[in-house]
Amino acid sequence: MPPSAKSIQMKTARLTLIFCFVTFLSFGNVSTLEKDALKAIYNSTNGAQWSTTWDLNKPVQEWHGVTVKGDKVIGLNLEYNNLSGTIPQEIGDLVHLRHINFFRNRISGGIPTTIKNLKSLVTLNVAFNKLTNPLPEEIGELNSLRKLQLFMNGIQGEIPSTIGQLKNLNTLELYNNELTGELPKSIGELSKLKEILLSSNQMSGKLPKTISNAKGLKVISLFENNFFGTLPSSICSLTNLEELVISNNAFYGKLPNQMASLSNLKILLIGNNDFKGELVDLQAKLPNLKQFDFVDVNNQSSIATLDTEEDDD
Repeated sequence: MPPSAKSIQMKTARLTLIFCFVTFLSFGNVSTLEKDALKAIYNSTNGAQWSTTWDLNKPVQEWHGVTVKGDKVIGLNLEYNNLSGTIPQEIGDLVHLRHINFFRNRISGGIPTTIKNLKSLVTLNVAFNKLTNPLPEEIGELNSLRKLQLFMNGIQGEIPSTIGQLKNLNTLELYNNELTGELPKSIGELSKLKEILLSSNQMSGKLPKTISNAKGLKVISLFENNFFGTLPSSICSLTNLEELVISNNAFYGKLPNQMASLSNLKILLIGNNDFKGELVDLQAKLPNLKQFDFVDVNNQSSIATLDTEEDDD
């Protein structure tokens, strides 16, 4: 008996489904939204002039620096690739991203507010570019972020207080920018923070006592800013601290006598401030100290002391 029209239609439908499934396996299923977001980055950063460009007619999996897993874009590594222009708002549509690396390019503008959508982001590296815009408040919504590396740019404005929401952050590198204002008190809420590098900016104000709540800190580098006031005695509770670099600021007064409790300290640079008094065997009390500087560039004795002094309010 000849097959009915209905059975022919059913077979055709099955073949179509099989063809679609094979196509899915062969080419993956990166969503249109994510692919369009990548194209927006390409267009906004002058993709045709990249050192290694993308062939937009090929599958996303073959695009340079794009990591796809389970048909989701999870990584974007375009370092040293001659990107210029700005990061588009559409980057916020790449909601599965875990790593962004735009190191050493010529990207201008700033970090778009849509960055808040990237809840899985672990590392954000846009260091050594030409960013100038202030950091958006929304950066505090990156719940999974561990490394924030934006050094060697021209970022202006203040560090937003929302930085304290980054509970998983262990590395904060914002040195060599144009940052102003005070270090937010919320910095003390970052219990996993190990390194805070803010040197060569224009930040000012007193060092907040709350920094002592970040017990995991190993490196504090604040040199070449406009910080002032006495060094809070609470900093001496950071017993994991290995590097304390606060030279070239406007700190004054006497160092707290508990400094000797920082037994893991290897580098202590406090010169070119206005610390007063006479040095009292500090180097001998810090047996692991390898680098110690407490004088100013004019060879005037800006000598540190271990005498007790109350912190400024």
